[in-house]
Amino acid sequence: MALETVSVVFKLYCLTVMTLVAATYTVTLRYTRTISSDMYFSTTAVCISEVIKLILSLGMLTKEMGSPARLKSTLVEHILCSPKELLKLSVPSIVYAIQNNMAFLALSNLDAAVYQVTYQLKIPCTALCTVLMLNRSLNRLQWFSVFMLCCGVTLVQWKPAQSTKVQVAQNPFLGFVAIAVAVVCSGFAGVYFEKVLKSSDTSLWVRNIQMYISGIVVTLIGVWITDGEKVLENGFFFGYTPIVCFVVLLASVGGLYTSVVVKYTDNIMKGFSAAAAIVLSTVASVFMFGLQITFPFVSGALLVCVSIYLYGLPKTETPMLSRQDDKQRLITV
Repeated sequence: MALETVSVVFKLYCLTVMTLVAATYTVTLRYTRTISSDMYFSTTAVCISEVIKLILSLGMLTKEMGSPARLKSTLVEHILCSPKELLKLSVPSIVYAIQNNMAFLALSNLDAAVYQVTYQLKIPCTALCTVLMLNRSLNRLQWFSVFMLCCGVTLVQWKPAQSTKVQVAQNPFLGFVAIAVAVVCSGFAGVYFEKVLKSSDTSLWVRNIQMYISGIVVTLIGVWITDGEKVLENGFFFGYTPIVCFVVLLASVGGLYTSVVVKYTDNIMKGFSAAAAIVLSTVASVFMFGLQITFPFVSGALLVCVSIYLYGLPKTETPMLSRQDDKQRLITV
């Protein structure tokens, strides 16, 4: 119902914002990982983004509750008195922490456009998790689009496009492995979180707060294990510049904003958004990083864009039949 009452202008606004957030985040993160100045610790960036998400979610829950008394009782009930719920939400927290760190590793070794195309493997991963964990089914067109998407990513990765303006050492194979881990994490965590949301009437923002509290703990452990000695020596915010802060802001605010506006868009619009983000990332990579466009990359990216569109097409057969049945029933009555 929400989709019918929202104006076309607002839908286009949501589409534009989602596209710009996805493309800007990828390109900017890639830039911060390829400059020759003092490199910041990616683990601290992931941790800070979790803190910002927690603060924003608390703000949204405050608005939803309407009064400090209701907010306090909700937090006491669902946070302080629900250790089992916190433990349950620690699962996607751990998985998302791994995914976010893998994104930094991938964009340290792969061009933004190659990353943007390859990361669309999250669609078949999410589809597989949906079938296994939520007992849903995919139609033939969706399975075909998943196969097409995998073929497109294979073409892109067959001989990854090179960036002539990047001077730091890179390992494309390591970057691909990092993306592979990230998309598996994305698919599992997304479906798991959806299953938790649908298992009760608890507010989305309460669930987010539960998850981000666990996420902060998990990412702090990651900082200590991975970069503990370096952080103690150089400081938690070593290497942070305004553009690095912008990346952290995009990682936190962008994800929450996208999750809010997704309910006002349909699958086709989300498909166009992903395809447009690929195009924008490619154009930006050509000018900023000297990306050399190859025929396999163009062919693979085109296949991925088409497959995203096909996967998001609505299932029109069943609704049409139900409408015909309804008409027949009205006539007989």
